[in-house]
Amino acid sequence: MGSFKNVSILLPTLNETFSFIQTVEIILKECDHNDICEFIAIVCDRTLKESLESIEKAKVISEEAGIPLVILYQKKPFAGGAVQDGMEVSKGSHILMMAPDLETDPHNVKDFIESAKKYPDDMTTASRWINKGSFDGYNKVKYVLNFIFQKFFAFFYRVKLSDITFGYRIATNELLNAIKWEEYKHPFFLETALKPIKLGVKIHEIPSGWAARQEGESQNSLIATFKYLKIAFKVKFEKRSQLLKEPENSPI
Repeated sequence: MGSFKNVSILLPTLNETFSFIQTVEIILKECDHNDICEFIAIVCDRTLKESLESIEKAKVISEEAGIPLVILYQKKPFAGGAVQDGMEVSKGSHILMMAPDLETDPHNVKDFIESAKKYPDDMTTASRWINKGSFDGYNKVKYVLNFIFQKFFAFFYRVKLSDITFGYRIATNELLNAIKWEEYKHPFFLETALKPIKLGVKIHEIPSGWAARQEGESQNSLIATFKYLKIAFKVKFEKRSQLLKEPENSPI
């Protein structure tokens, strides 16, 4: 059985400013600093100048608290590629996937850490469906589709999970860097649940809320939602060996 030492927190950033700083401040305020290995702000050529300035401000705040904030320029494309790049350089025993736009509630980070300490070898994911009224400002059509997709994916993969598509989750560094990821766009976040499920990893859920971002625009369109089905069917029928990186490149 493994153990929780600390967590690397991935923050892919495109157009966030005050929300990035607020995310870091909330985490620093509510979490034991010994539990946080680092923040990793993942940026690209499209990241706004104002966002980069906010990252620098958050970097000062974080490092004054004794926690490094690393700025990583992504090499792989799109949101999923950014997270994959962040995974590869993470130094913590665990990796937390989230966003700095406040759509992934930073108040939940302490809950993720608590769960990772209790179940260090498992994955913990946030669910917007455990408590009623957890969606604030969510597109009504996407809301209905999201509900249908959650039921379908849970049935299709034979798991009792209520929110498989929400890319707000924590798992071991070893697991996330052993898996061969295929998606680069938003279906990647579904893939990060489905492949661990196929590998027999136990997944726990914690209740969370979702509130529409207060700045910038979401990069996940309604049409893109249907692309989740492709990876869902592909992973379902893949063998274990197809899910993992080549043995010489895989830590497990």
